[in-house]
Amino acid sequence: MVRKVSKATFKAKACELFRQVENLGESVIVTDHGKPTIEIRRYTKAQSDPLAMLSAAIVKFEPETMAIPVAPPARLR
Repeated sequence: MVRKVSKATFKAKACELFRQVENLGESVIVTDHGKPTIEIRRYTKAQSDPLAMLSAAIVKFEPETMAIPVAPPARLR
């Protein structure tokens, strides 16, 4: 269940609301003139797959465009 509170209520009861979020795991949405502005929720560490980070690393691979080795300059021979 998501609880909505006004900015004024949040200002007065911030610590209490933080404890509720920690203990119950329910989100709190802070509103400004009736419009949602901030969501306060329990922090959860993102579970990331190491291979998922690499999934977009190579967009396109064309072996024929790979660098072709060239002879070193004459002064390095």
